[in-house]
Amino acid sequence: MFRDKGFATTVVVVILVMLAVLGTAVFSLSSTQQSSIVRDILGARAYQAARAGIEWGIYRALNASSCAGSTSFALPGALSDFTVTVQCSSNPHTEVSTTVTMYAITASACNFSGGSCPVASPPNPNYVERQLRVSVGSN
Repeated sequence: MFRDKGFATTVVVVILVMLAVLGTAVFSLSSTQQSSIVRDILGARAYQAARAGIEWGIYRALNASSCAGSTSFALPGALSDFTVTVQCSSNPHTEVSTTVTMYAITASACNFSGGSCPVASPPNPNYVERQLRVSVGSN
C-alpha cells in the first residue's frame, strides 16, 4: 500500500533538472545571438569606414592629381573607433594621343586604434576588418 512513497519526489527532481538544462541552453543561445549581432553591426560600420577611405582616396587622386603611397587616419564621429589605411598607386599610359592615369585605390578599415590596417594579429575577439578596392581614371 505504501510502495509508491518516493515516486513523486523523483519525478519533481527530473523535471527540475530538465528545466535547468533547458534554461541554460536558452541562455547560451541568447548570448551567442547577441554577440553575433554585435559583430554584424561592427562589420557594417567597418564597411562604411572603408567606403569613406575609398571616397577620400578618389578625391585625392582626381582633385589633387596625386596618389600618396599609403596613408592611415582615424575617422571622426560615429566611426571614431575605426582606423582607415588607404593605399594608392598610379599608372599613366597613352590612349590615342591622350595621356590617361589610372589609379588603383585600396582602403582597409579596422576597429584598432593606432597603427594601420590590416592588423597581423587581432587584438581582441571583437576585431573586424573590411577592405575595398577601386580603379579610377583621370586624363
